[in-house]
Amino acid sequence: MAGLFDHARDDDPSSAAQNVMYRAWDATDRRERIRLARQALTIFPRCADAYVLLAEEDARSVEQALAYYRRGVEGGEQAIGSQGFQEYAGHFWGFLQTRPYMRARQGLAVALWATGQHQEAIGHCQAMLELNPNDNQGIRYLLAGYLLALGLTAALKQLLGQFEDDGTAMWLYTRALLAFREESPEADSLAGAAWSENSYVPEILSGRRPLVASRDGYVTLGGEDEAGEYVRDNGAAWRATHGAIEWLVRVTSAMAPNR
Repeated sequence: MAGLFDHARDDDPSSAAQNVMYRAWDATDRRERIRLARQALTIFPRCADAYVLLAEEDARSVEQALAYYRRGVEGGEQAIGSQGFQEYAGHFWGFLQTRPYMRARQGLAVALWATGQHQEAIGHCQAMLELNPNDNQGIRYLLAGYLLALGLTAALKQLLGQFEDDGTAMWLYTRALLAFREESPEADSLAGAAWSENSYVPEILSGRRPLVASRDGYVTLGGEDEAGEYVRDNGAAWRATHGAIEWLVRVTSAMAPNR
């Protein structure tokens, strides 16, 4: 991807800073990555990706990370400009110029949630889906977990309907839990469909298998890391729903694995 910016003029500080950030991501030493991120900010103080890297690797607390992400979002907004927001709205992720801002805003939402600022986190997720309805980032999974945790059923139903063709295990397990909560006759079939996509989730929820989270932000569809990511983000909602885990284990226990 860095090659896409090689044509940038030397007098274009935004592109020059972004090129430094590609070097930072390629660097294997943490201190070098941080140094390059700070260098990018001296070139272009509104470089959102530099703040994202500092939030992930330099922050010593979630509050400090939150401050970095806020500055990244503010810088990204200024770099894109009001005209850019009008031009790119509806397909934000399709333009390389907008991605640093979207990465910073996703990080901001996660940090806000971690610090208990739940409504603001939800608002950012909803705004990102408006900017990019195709949701290349997977913001819907974050948002679904937040809505599920707060019991905001109406908003969750609307979100599930917005992406009704999503057949991933992470989406199907949430649909199954919601159906169980509402005593829907579709609950068992939804649980079976979810289990067919990833059979590890019931085992991890019930404590029979340890949670294995992704180490690099990517997950294997149908794998233990995908199940671990789902349980990490949504396990509390399952445990808070009386009888849900026992029901899920019972419904899926007789099924043959399809991994």
